[in-house]
Amino acid sequence: MEATIYNQTAKEVGKIQLPETIFGLKWNADLVHQVVVSMESSARTPVAHTKNRGEVSGGGKKPWKQKGTGRARHGSTRSPIWVGGGVTHGPRNEKDYTRKVNKKMKAKALYTILSAKFKKGQILFVDSLNFKEPKTKDAKSTLASFSKIGGFTDILSKKKNSAWIALSKDSATTKKSFGNFSNVEVDEIRNINPVDLMKYKYVVIENPTESLSTVTSKLA
Repeated sequence: MEATIYNQTAKEVGKIQLPETIFGLKWNADLVHQVVVSMESSARTPVAHTKNRGEVSGGGKKPWKQKGTGRARHGSTRSPIWVGGGVTHGPRNEKDYTRKVNKKMKAKALYTILSAKFKKGQILFVDSLNFKEPKTKDAKSTLASFSKIGGFTDILSKKKNSAWIALSKDSATTKKSFGNFSNVEVDEIRNINPVDLMKYKYVVIENPTESLSTVTSKLA
């Protein structure tokens, strides 16, 4: 399994042999769905919070005497059936939405998504991304060059979730250069995960030789 490596101006500069264990897997929708949903659930921060009858202020005095009024019996105005009372079975911010994901399952889902994107021609291998200084103009020029490669024509024009750019090493200059693009996300390859891959259409992998060794270690 072979892929072409391009430079920053979209010119072919070489080839790379890709491991079948990462880019040659069959699609497994059930596995990918389970892992992605579990990861999103674990990342969830509970915000909605209601008070029960014991937490609502007031209601200490019995509204009226138990008998003789002709009205229903009530012991507190903070009862859930009263307006302004506590809420029964409402959302609570102490709820834990964490769902455990097996390490091998997460890695297999990652490789499955990479395999699917590679088969669709949505993964671009670039030898390096170097910017002398943070400039949106230079980043735009780079994306414009990539758009000339077959299959990546809308990498610049796609308004939302266009590309996830994976760097072999952290680069503040590169991140700042792409900082003004709402449709592009730049991160280190070590942070690659199924959720981001499913969110963005294209994946740009910089310095593929070093980056793929990092991806391979996900299963180690």
